Amino acid sequence: MNRRTFLAVGGTATFGAIAGCLGGIGGDAGGNADGYGPEPETAPEERSIDTSAYETQAFDGVDVPLAPIDDVFYWYQRQEARVADARGSSQYENAHIAGAALSTAPPRTPDDDPIDDWSKSDRIVTYCGCPHHLSGLRAAALIDDGYEEVYALDEGFQAWINRGYPLEGSEVDEDRATYEIQGRSSPDYAGEMVRLEQVDVERLEAAPIADDGSYTLQLHYSGSTDSRFRVEAPDYTVEGTLEELTSDVVTA
Repeated sequence: MNRRTFLAVGGTATFGAIAGCLGGIGGDAGGNADGYGPEPETAPEERSIDTSAYETQAFDGVDVPLAPIDDVFYWYQRQEARVADARGSSQYENAHIAGAALSTAPPRTPDDDPIDDWSKSDRIVTYCGCPHHLSGLRAAALIDDGYEEVYALDEGFQAWINRGYPLEGSEVDEDRATYEIQGRSSPDYAGEMVRLEQVDVERLEAAPIADDGSYTLQLHYSGSTDSRFRVEAPDYTVEGTLEELTSDVVTA
């Protein structure tokens, strides 16, 4: 394996390292979550947030506001926002923000998506781990569907983990490593997304193609390095193990 593309989590909080900060939260990997965090013992004092100052990024032609984690956690503690996980079901079951609903990014969004039952006026924050490519796609679809106040978590799920914020899932005590897959597509596809999907498991990541055709897919993962993954670029599809995919630049 190319050691430059395998980033050990020695300098990053792992699931095991933060387990003591989770307050004994159990895992509900089903579809019953309503998007709200647990009732806090004490909520932060009310403060003003100028959401019009947020940076935006275009996904599928829709400008999505990127909400800073400090503001998202403030809303979360006050139960003033509903949180939606835009990753795959396997990732959600392993670990997710406590109370978050699973609402996978398109084109994998299920027909029985829980957000369909939420009010169009609810404040919604989507998140993923890459750090906001899948969540941006899901937020864009919600905005396009008429939801009035939708944001993507700017720093992503890993920042939430690093801060010791509440988690649920079957693997919150597991150590994870971070893998980076470097690839290159045609510059003609600049701005389009490249997807990483684990074969036979619903685990998703995504990254945009840069102006020069390059891209970097990032995966936080605690499973076997022998598992197979599929890289889907607009102009090619490549399949291999993490060792194979991180050993060189992925191309057609």
